[in-house]
Amino acid sequence: MLRIELVKPQRSAPGERPYILFERKPITMLSFSFRRKTHLAGLTTAIVLAATAALSQNANTPARGRSVTQVRTEKLPDIKNKVLTAVIVNYPPGGASKAHHHDADVFAYVLSGEIRSQVEGEDVKIYQAGESVFEPPGEHHVISENASKTEPASMLVVFVANDGAELTTFDK
Repeated sequence: MLRIELVKPQRSAPGERPYILFERKPITMLSFSFRRKTHLAGLTTAIVLAATAALSQNANTPARGRSVTQVRTEKLPDIKNKVLTAVIVNYPPGGASKAHHHDADVFAYVLSGEIRSQVEGEDVKIYQAGESVFEPPGEHHVISENASKTEPASMLVVFVANDGAELTTFDK
């Protein structure tokens, strides 16, 4: 595997155009291994958050609600007692979740459509496909719904929580 590094340009003579030289250097197994673990941890975190959202759906979810599909759940080997859960949340046109909070760090990435979201005390925001949001544990999520009445929407939700934590608790 090769890595390209930018090398500081050498001084050019007056009137000459400065140039930048690129050098190819091998990536050592140590640096590759570290990068791979870092990316894996990030992916695992995203997957854990998403899966938790899927598992958190229960009979209290409104009929117009949404469907949740668990993608993956993994114990994080480098962080004791932490689990990453990833889920895909699909909202039909006009679909919504009841107000809730998470006992986890939550990362959500909109895959398609538009999601209207509001955390208590903040303004309502609409997230479009390709946008993401992070919620720390315990924030009261008062609005989570499809912004469209005619098109479906979906998002990847990744939870990082203590092993055995209730990832999502809906208001009564």
